[in-house]
Amino acid sequence: MIDEVAPSDIDDIEIELLLEALYRRYHYDFRHYARASIKRRLIQARGRLGVASFSALQEQLLRDPAMLAKLLNYLTVQVSEMFRDPSYFRALRERVIPHLRTYPSLKVWVAGCSNGEEVYSLSILFREEGLDQRTLFYATDINPKALKAAEAGVYQLDQIRKFTENHQKSGARTSLSDYYVADYDRAIFDSSLRANVVFSDHSLATDSAFAEMHLISCRNVLIYFDRDLQERAVGLFEESLVRRGFLGLGHKESLRFSDHVAGFANFSREEKIYQRRER
Repeated sequence: MIDEVAPSDIDDIEIELLLEALYRRYHYDFRHYARASIKRRLIQARGRLGVASFSALQEQLLRDPAMLAKLLNYLTVQVSEMFRDPSYFRALRERVIPHLRTYPSLKVWVAGCSNGEEVYSLSILFREEGLDQRTLFYATDINPKALKAAEAGVYQLDQIRKFTENHQKSGARTSLSDYYVADYDRAIFDSSLRANVVFSDHSLATDSAFAEMHLISCRNVLIYFDRDLQERAVGLFEESLVRRGFLGLGHKESLRFSDHVAGFANFSREEKIYQRRER
């Protein structure tokens, strides 16, 4: 006699197989993302894409490459805003920038850049501080649609009020309106802000480190990973940073229990900014 399996257990089995299929077919690895979060997003995808089960979703994914882009829009988080958490950017401006001024050239990596709000925020901040011409920014994400939106630099005009408020609270030396033009219901940011930005597909789950970064900003990304993937990502950051380079995390993220904690010093405990130790 075969024991009955609860529907929730069947869902968990189907999700595991779906994530494995996604990795084997397209090399997108969500197997070590926090399972509760992934399950919520897949339930939403299942309903909105009109499929009866996760197994049916898996079949469509394997046989129809067009399903990949649709599914990635549910599996990746694309909620952000310019100068989000202004105190973080103020800390960069007042405490990190003085250290970065000592380098003749700089590299900055925004890992998990989503639709680009963070990289444009940093580009504006570095311009205000006179460092934009000697800085190369890397903006990476696993979602091609998000990268395309980031490269376009176009945002809804109804977002600008909040962006402007955040910008002023960050200790801004200019007006945010200096950097965009309004076009009906859109705000189009100046192309010069991305002149030194490389937009690139990169997965913290499967890809290797970027070398010689002076600042890495990866905020509100690690919270969606399980412990093993968090450790992998932080290891990449440690490997990518120059000695005494800086790592910025989100307010709900920490290196406190990380295996890599010894490699970093708390530079700004309140704003979750760490500095790589010299070795």
